[in-house]
Amino acid sequence: MSPRYGFLSTHPPTRCGLATFNQALAAHLGTGERRVVRVVSGPENGAAAPGVVHTWPAYPAGGWRAAAAALNSFDVAVVQHEYGIYPGRDGEDIVPLLQNLTVPSIVVLHTVLTSPTARQRQLLEQIATAASAVVTMTSAARDRLVSGYDVPAGKVNVIPHGAGDHTGTRAAQQHRTHLLTWGLIGPGKGIEWGVRALALLQDLTPAPVYTVAGKTHPKVLELRGEAYRTSVQRLAATLGVARAVRFDPAYRDTAALSRLIRSADVVVLPYDSREQVTSGVLIEAVAAGVPVVATRFPHAVELLDGGGGLLVPHRDAPALAAAVRRILVEPGLGEQLTHTGDRPLLWSAVAARYDALARKLLAPDSLPLVTASA
Repeated sequence: MSPRYGFLSTHPPTRCGLATFNQALAAHLGTGERRVVRVVSGPENGAAAPGVVHTWPAYPAGGWRAAAAALNSFDVAVVQHEYGIYPGRDGEDIVPLLQNLTVPSIVVLHTVLTSPTARQRQLLEQIATAASAVVTMTSAARDRLVSGYDVPAGKVNVIPHGAGDHTGTRAAQQHRTHLLTWGLIGPGKGIEWGVRALALLQDLTPAPVYTVAGKTHPKVLELRGEAYRTSVQRLAATLGVARAVRFDPAYRDTAALSRLIRSADVVVLPYDSREQVTSGVLIEAVAAGVPVVATRFPHAVELLDGGGGLLVPHRDAPALAAAVRRILVEPGLGEQLTHTGDRPLLWSAVAARYDALARKLLAPDSLPLVTASA
């Protein structure tokens, strides 16, 4: 019999990476009951997606008690962690919730910082102590966690980020070479470097076009509005490539996103971050079999060193342009770099690994859980 899974995370209609990840994992994990305890930071915008059994709001304080009670009605709790999505300073209310679970818990770490604050380090160590198992999505994140935090290595499991199956999707017909960046937009995404690289590629025939698909990240929108997007649009105009850059803020369902990805000749990930150990966009591009040019953020280094794309320095438009040019003009390079239909990265395969981990935690010979009272 399949375990009954309770998930704790942001979740649709919230639009963020964790919500998308949680929805996909919940859809593929096991064949039994799967329900979600949804975390929200502000007023509700629209009805919750099907399967949500409880909502944990930021206010009033102490909401973790009801959220823990909801999760305790399942066989296993799967918890997504990112600093700041849970109430309290640095999301500290996740700690008493985990300590008061009476069922095994799997905590998925979406960020492992190289230089955390003392409080962030302490919280992550408390989270790992309270969890039955911890998951990182790359070996780089695991190594960073084990070497930089007081976390037992035996508790940490590496399970990759999942991807949709885009291989059967018909690619849209393009009259010009198509470069693509997608995902939530904001400072740090490095879109300005993609635009600068595009300006250096206008001598190609035909000259490429560049699609930047995605809405502005909700927290960026709240704090800064559309200032970042506007600044990149102004840069494109200054460099004379405004007509070649398409900003597309539409929200796409799975089928529409698949068509967009498969329409690209090159996926460009010019991220400024040197910390990013997990990128769902990178996984989706590699699984779809589209060549990638990415800056040397940790997940890209780990995934692309063996093929799938080219790595370039951060904030280096000439290097970015040169890598894209190689893929477009060097015979056979694009095909050499693609891993079309990389099955181990598909959600079905990834979810099977979570299921195996959960069953191991539920096995009669597994170590008993140590719980704390409120």
